[in-house]
Amino acid sequence: MRVPIVGFLLIGLFVNGQHQPVLANTASDGVVIDGYAKYGNYVGVPETDEFSQKIVQDIQIRFINDNNQSVDNQGQPIRGRTQKDFILGLLKLQPGQIFRDEALQADLRRLEKLESFNYVRAYREENPFGVSIVYDINERRFPTWNYGVGSNSDIGLYGQVRYGDSNISGLNDQLATTVQLSGKDIQFNSRFTSPYRLGEPERLGYRVTAFRDRQISRTFDDEIRLANGDRTREGRFGGSVALLRSFEEWDAALALNYARISLRNKDYNVVQVDELGNPLSVSGQGIDDLYTLSLSVTRDLRDSRFNPTQGSILTLSTEQAIPLGLGNIFSHRLQGNYIQYLPVTWIGNPNLTDNPEMLAVNLQLGTIFGDFPPADAFNLGGLNSVRGYGSGKLASGRSYGLASVEYRFPIVESIGGVLFTDFASDFGSGKTVIGEPGVVRDKPGSGFGYGLGVRLNSPFGLFRGDLGVSDQGEVRFEITTGQRF
Repeated sequence: MRVPIVGFLLIGLFVNGQHQPVLANTASDGVVIDGYAKYGNYVGVPETDEFSQKIVQDIQIRFINDNNQSVDNQGQPIRGRTQKDFILGLLKLQPGQIFRDEALQADLRRLEKLESFNYVRAYREENPFGVSIVYDINERRFPTWNYGVGSNSDIGLYGQVRYGDSNISGLNDQLATTVQLSGKDIQFNSRFTSPYRLGEPERLGYRVTAFRDRQISRTFDDEIRLANGDRTREGRFGGSVALLRSFEEWDAALALNYARISLRNKDYNVVQVDELGNPLSVSGQGIDDLYTLSLSVTRDLRDSRFNPTQGSILTLSTEQAIPLGLGNIFSHRLQGNYIQYLPVTWIGNPNLTDNPEMLAVNLQLGTIFGDFPPADAFNLGGLNSVRGYGSGKLASGRSYGLASVEYRFPIVESIGGVLFTDFASDFGSGKTVIGEPGVVRDKPGSGFGYGLGVRLNSPFGLFRGDLGVSDQGEVRFEITTGQRF
């Protein structure tokens, strides 16, 4: 049983104001309440043939605080960080057009995908000249700082600082940086994203990343060690540059990526083989250079980016390795990831909205053609894979499939529970990986886990604790942050 725990302190910016909300977040389409038709995050007067031909006369943007107030204590309108012209540029339903419910709901979904917003609400008002639309927007608190300390068997005691801002210049530009400092190493991961903007269709978005990482290798960590008895360490550094574009409901990213993967001992010296003489890299030198050109597309139909209660998200990706540098690697990787959220009312307590009751399903598939670094195999098992198994202990394969099902339910206002099961397989592909790391380490290749967990919504984010039992009889309790999917 293993319990890794890291403490974090979150510091954010807060805003205040005054406004009474005009709509609810959840409802069934077509339900009429007090003369208003309720459509998800949208409330308006019931549709009629006469009303459906009304022209959009005006669109208003209003910022509200966590108490649904739109003015501060001095009676002044709350000022948001996001530029209103930027928000208006994202909307397809514009003044002068015929009002349509489906167009308004599509605009709402588009705004809710922005990292800088907690939630968006809208309502319409009929007047003699047409229809006015009002958007109430609650912004997330930025920038954020996280501080943490921890210890692991590789680098010992370490300190960590995280910085994040998803609304730089009020244009939804995003910067996320993590720096980890220990007595042995400095690691970092930084990403800047300037998303594609519908209001500027000729301008492509872009993303730039840089990273340096060191950890115990998930592929090679087991009873089989290095010749000197050390566990195998895996170092990575590199970065990527990507161009971003949106097409209707699809978001696409075309990226040029580089990573240098090195296998090392405890003193961080490069090693070529394990204690049995099996190679650890394609190059045979313990270091592989991986240059790739990747394309990914995502269709996000969730009702909320941060706490979805229904909807789905589908991501498809393809990645071509370019034969340059150590290893001269030429391979092709394909992956698919699908998540579906299905609301249920088996308990029948919809008021506990911090932990809504639902079934969540995750399906994944992937395969690689050609030679690739063994450390870059699909590693199965762990708290973000098959729970009950240790990280990478189930399989290290060329191909994989994974299926997970969770029943999530509320317990009290900020605490929820989860019943889960996970299954994964490498389809017998472990023996096709260079050095056969999964085969020689007797990884099962296929297996499942099940168990129960708890979710805590706190001011510092969502904490997850899962007690998993594998089909091999291993029991593991692990704590981390964020949902499994």
